[in-house]
Amino acid sequence: MRYFITGAAGFIGSNLADQLLADGHEVVGYDNLSSGQEKFMEPARASAKFTFVRGDILDVPALTAAMKGADFVFHLAANADVRFGTEHPSRDLEQNTIGTFRVLDAARVNGIKKFAFSSTGSVYGEPNVFPTPENAPFPVQTSLYAAAKCAGEGLISAFCEGFGMQAWIFRFVSILGERYSHGHVIDFYKRLRADPSSLHILGDGKQRKSYLYVEDCVAAILVATTRSEAKVNIFNLGTDEYVEVNDSVGYITDMLGISPKRTYSGGERGWVGDSPFILLDCSRVRALGWKPKLTIREGIVNTLRYLQDNPWLLDART
Repeated sequence: MRYFITGAAGFIGSNLADQLLADGHEVVGYDNLSSGQEKFMEPARASAKFTFVRGDILDVPALTAAMKGADFVFHLAANADVRFGTEHPSRDLEQNTIGTFRVLDAARVNGIKKFAFSSTGSVYGEPNVFPTPENAPFPVQTSLYAAAKCAGEGLISAFCEGFGMQAWIFRFVSILGERYSHGHVIDFYKRLRADPSSLHILGDGKQRKSYLYVEDCVAAILVATTRSEAKVNIFNLGTDEYVEVNDSVGYITDMLGISPKRTYSGGERGWVGDSPFILLDCSRVRALGWKPKLTIREGIVNTLRYLQDNPWLLDART
């Protein structure tokens, strides 16, 4: 198989590329390197079956040409900056909705029928059912990021209906692990390196979150895309556990051997669109034979170890 990955220099995209290459497939990676890292692709570049194309998903001619000859598209490129969405409200529309349309249409033009998409568990907003299943009703959206991903999901299902495509939509919790470059672990670690005596936390620290280790995430994606055959396949990806933000802080500070004073602001939500409780029902993907290997605590510890071993990432533009 020849796979085309948008966001191939990113956290999940680069890990997915490595696994596909290890499985013997050809991979074309496409990324504009606005937040992706060249270093993340070093293992892939060592393979003769990997080709990298630097380009933007909004550049229709470049995107369409680069995708030619692919059998399957993994669309992972996105603006993942949920927290600051209200400071640049057009970015989610352009990168997460219009960008998704461009990738879909390039696949259509190239006659590619298989398409996978990285959505988010945030599309459930603040649900009333926990763990939240894939068929939960969509509430009023609480972030521009989630609203843009919702629109992307709608476009994908419409393309499947209109052009005979088959799709896999993955609603992730937050992902942790090697090549992690944004999120609470790196934020807390940066602050604690600068001042190990204190740590300010957005929210009240009682927000309950679920996380998934990146190797488990990639494994789930590959199980789902090879074992589910519906026209539109929607899967939650996460673990069956959650932790409070305060728990995450404790895992990090314990590993660092420090006891900073904690301060808080923002109430039960750290920012606009921050859901105080995220826990997804992942029984659908588990029924295909997948289950996560690492606990949330193990994922956080592994992520922190990676950041300690790769201090260049703390100052990289992500």
